[in-house]
Amino acid sequence: MAAAAAGAAAYGLTRPSVRATLREDLDTVRRRDPAATNGLVSIVSYPGLHAIWAHRGLHKLWQNDSTKVPARLLSQAVRTLTGVEIHPGAQIGKRFFIDHANGVVIGETAEIGDDVMLYHQVTLGGTSMAQTKRHPTIGNNVLVGSGAKILGPVVVGDNSAIGANAVVVKDVPADSSAVGIPAKVRPKKAARVGAESELPEPLTRTVGAPTYTKYPEFELVDPAIWI
Repeated sequence: MAAAAAGAAAYGLTRPSVRATLREDLDTVRRRDPAATNGLVSIVSYPGLHAIWAHRGLHKLWQNDSTKVPARLLSQAVRTLTGVEIHPGAQIGKRFFIDHANGVVIGETAEIGDDVMLYHQVTLGGTSMAQTKRHPTIGNNVLVGSGAKILGPVVVGDNSAIGANAVVVKDVPADSSAVGIPAKVRPKKAARVGAESELPEPLTRTVGAPTYTKYPEFELVDPAIWI
């Protein structure tokens, strides 16, 4: 199995799109984790990255009825190896990052936007036994603190933050913070909505005619969000 994984990785790295995604992943790690100073170390030792990479392949398998069972079984193997359980049916956007990846659970019908960051022990869980949309929808540029539980088909709006150990069972509007048990929603402190000019440039640049995409950053200005 290890040899097959190594072979698949080597083959994938020959494709420009795969290399570009890998660079984006490593840039995301460096932007989100101040302890990440070496790309090779990140590749080898970050289980959150490993879980995300595995999920991308398993999610493709999940799209076909004939490969759903292998996808589900392999996702459990990934859970054992990484401590992160992502159902292969979950939909995850770009530049997703799990820091201190351990004990994270993401359910089948969960939807995660771009530039989302989770800390350890986060659960995106369900509250229904029905085979329907039963897991959270997380918008873009959302930070979820350690130990937070977001339960049911709730929607967490763009640019929001969920405090450490919060239990969210109701929708969270955009540009808000949700803290406590059950979580109480309030306007996000020091929100800089639309402050495009203040956002940092990405670490990677296109060779030739550079194009700069400014990614949003998180500010831990609210003590309830501190990790």
